[in-house]
Amino acid sequence: MRRSGRFSRPDDDSDINLTPMLDVVFIMLIFFIVTATFIKQAGIDVYRPDALTAEKKPTVSVLLAIGPTGEIWIDKKRVDITAVRAVIERMHAENPKGTLVIQADRAAKSEKLMAVLSAARGAGLKEVAIATEQ
Repeated sequence: MRRSGRFSRPDDDSDINLTPMLDVVFIMLIFFIVTATFIKQAGIDVYRPDALTAEKKPTVSVLLAIGPTGEIWIDKKRVDITAVRAVIERMHAENPKGTLVIQADRAAKSEKLMAVLSAARGAGLKEVAIATEQ
């Protein structure tokens, strides 16, 4: 016996199909993940030297930091000076249009900076920049 009235259940044919909406949401999620720009960080904070002629670099593939005591950091990992060239080559191969940006601390010795520049030249990088404060 079927009741009619306020408490009757609607038929199963009136359900809303959510599959197309979920497809659109997943496609949008994939789109935003692929097009997102990830912020590169060297791994430590450095006190960069001042410069009047500083300019921004749009594409950075390798961000390297030289600390005040001479330690070298790439991608939040401490790297030995002997391995710097191999790491730069690998990261530059991932993004060949990018450049190397060196964040050398004010207190860092120029010996470490020159060793990193030499490793970058040996890795075949043509575009190398030194980060400064404006």
